[in-house]
Amino acid sequence: MTADSTVTEPIAAAATTTIVADVAIVGGGLAGSLAASVLARAGHRVALVDKRAVYPDEFRVEKIGGQQLEMLRRLGFIRGLASVACSYDRVLNVREGKVVDVSVGQAYGLPYADLVAMARGQMPDPSSLIVDEVTAVTCSDDVQHLELASGRRLNARLVVLATGMAGALGYKLGIRRRVLAAGHSVSFGFTIARRDGTPFDFKALTCYGERTCDGVDYLSLFPVPAGMRANLFMFRDPTDPVMRDLRRDTEATVLRLLPGLQPYLGDFRVTDRVRNWVMDLSVVEGHLQPGIVLIGDAFQTNCPAAGTGVARLLVDVERLCTEYAPRWLATEGMGIEKISEFYSDPDKVAADQQSLKMARFRQALTSRDDISWDVRRRLHFLRRSITHRVDQMRPGWLAHVRSALRAWGLQSAGASRRSARGR
Repeated sequence: MTADSTVTEPIAAAATTTIVADVAIVGGGLAGSLAASVLARAGHRVALVDKRAVYPDEFRVEKIGGQQLEMLRRLGFIRGLASVACSYDRVLNVREGKVVDVSVGQAYGLPYADLVAMARGQMPDPSSLIVDEVTAVTCSDDVQHLELASGRRLNARLVVLATGMAGALGYKLGIRRRVLAAGHSVSFGFTIARRDGTPFDFKALTCYGERTCDGVDYLSLFPVPAGMRANLFMFRDPTDPVMRDLRRDTEATVLRLLPGLQPYLGDFRVTDRVRNWVMDLSVVEGHLQPGIVLIGDAFQTNCPAAGTGVARLLVDVERLCTEYAPRWLATEGMGIEKISEFYSDPDKVAADQQSLKMARFRQALTSRDDISWDVRRRLHFLRRSITHRVDQMRPGWLAHVRSALRAWGLQSAGASRRSARGR
């Protein structure tokens, strides 16, 4: 991070040479802001250090749904989310111009910057946000010392690194990032509208790729306050000329890659700047150190197409901020034996492993052209189509089955956690 002298620093922080806190959180994106709010609302002294008072508009997470909503509800953010996002509860899923099925369930669409602002807005004391840059961290079994670009110092018992993929600070601590798959996926984000100004005929839509050679996993369309947002996920060489085509002639290139999409969109146009993001799959090494923990992308990156990034992040925040950090702060010391409890937490380990598994699965399902994966791909969509048709004939059947499976899954997960913690 770099210091931004154009923003106003909180008075309480600016007037103090040495700031003292229970927990110092470095990085004020979604992971850091959520963690800061959860800990502060629980009564802990928190210092959230980020370079800007208002998070900039970036292409990151733009939709929240599924199990993510339940975790946000448990953490106390669901009302805040609903107040700033566009809600929708049905997604039309299509492939090769035909309906595969319809997903039913509450979801929300909003810009990433608004999501971060919502999380920060839950902090009881706005002065907990320190607008500055951490230039160095000295860790120990007791108190951690942070040096800031402004010349101030910050002392805390626990440091939480939520710096995303920015690894400069971690590098100084001897933490290294091991790349598992360079250029694993490419994502594009843009907003669309019909040229005649009429609304689209769907609340939300997902269009899956038709040819393995195109490397298109799916295009997701969903409402945000500014209109209909489009997120395109691909497994393709980031240097391929099609990436340039998507930036320069987005409408024509999207329809060339997904010809079956035309009847659903009609005559449309892109209404804002097209942004893209190349994601490497990576994990960190050398992170087990006294007094410091890494959460979210700072620990392990995710494939955006797999949709597991926010769930992983929320697991990290929930387990660290509701279970481990409060218990650690209640006793003396902050040695490795405490820190290791978080990294070996069964829920966290399972979420990390599932994220990598889904990243590899989505890539194979999209791009592998051998016979076995071709058969698997056809069966995948055939199963979904048949299930959808059965549900149309017997309305509510699928919802009952999913509800039962979800309840069984939660019970099994709870039993596994209790068993793992009892050993």
